[in-house]
Amino acid sequence: MRITTWNINSVRLRLGLVERFLETVKPDILCLQETKCQNDQFPAKAFANAGYPHQAIHGQRGYHGVATLSRLPLHEITRRQYCGKDDARHIAVTLEEGIVIHNFYVPAGGDIPDPEQNEKFDHKLRFVDEMREVFTGLGDQPHILVGDLNIAPHENDVWSHKQLLKVVSHTPPETERLAALMEAAPFIDVMRELTADEQKLYTWWSYRSKDWRKSNRGRRLDHIWVSPALKDRALAKGRRAFTVHDDVRGWDRPSDHAPVTLDL
Repeated sequence: MRITTWNINSVRLRLGLVERFLETVKPDILCLQETKCQNDQFPAKAFANAGYPHQAIHGQRGYHGVATLSRLPLHEITRRQYCGKDDARHIAVTLEEGIVIHNFYVPAGGDIPDPEQNEKFDHKLRFVDEMREVFTGLGDQPHILVGDLNIAPHENDVWSHKQLLKVVSHTPPETERLAALMEAAPFIDVMRELTADEQKLYTWWSYRSKDWRKSNRGRRLDHIWVSPALKDRALAKGRRAFTVHDDVRGWDRPSDHAPVTLDL
């Protein structure tokens, strides 16, 4: 099974890029975040024509939104609202094998890393805390968690650990909460598990850089985690198990996130 996660930053605006990617990479399951459209505006027919007739969509007007598109039948679809907000930030699907795939778009958190001064940052911290409560004690259940978690947890998941310690996405309150979530389930961070600690690993590059590849000031905001029941299958191919498609970041009018693919 091949699964891809991608913050597309408007699925309607970048539908052509997605279709090109699907034709090239051919994932069995595609998990999109920040689709930015209501359910009735989602280009469902285009995805069905591309070979993805099984669809789970959770959208809202102009903001957020997640969608899971699949070649494989989906036997159960659930959505959870976090922090009491009516935001489209989570959708889960169950496959025939009993594997549950969670697709998340965690709040970005604004610019000020202080929950008392910044309501958006407070929301982000509470969101991750609630995720930890929900996923505590998964046990032997086969779960996959993917998405734009908007946190780069490892010191080599950012271009400069020291310079970004006070920048939202890499602050200790965020990284510590993400570690607590991972431990509580528990989950295995597949990308970092298969990458040497000293190696840089990015999935996002800002639009602000005129030459993003040359400056290479990236962050790893997009994640693929698995529960222990799937660890052996996720790590079986070694470093070849996952791919960060950074070439897609260089396509015309791209998202600022690159797709990430895992082969199980």
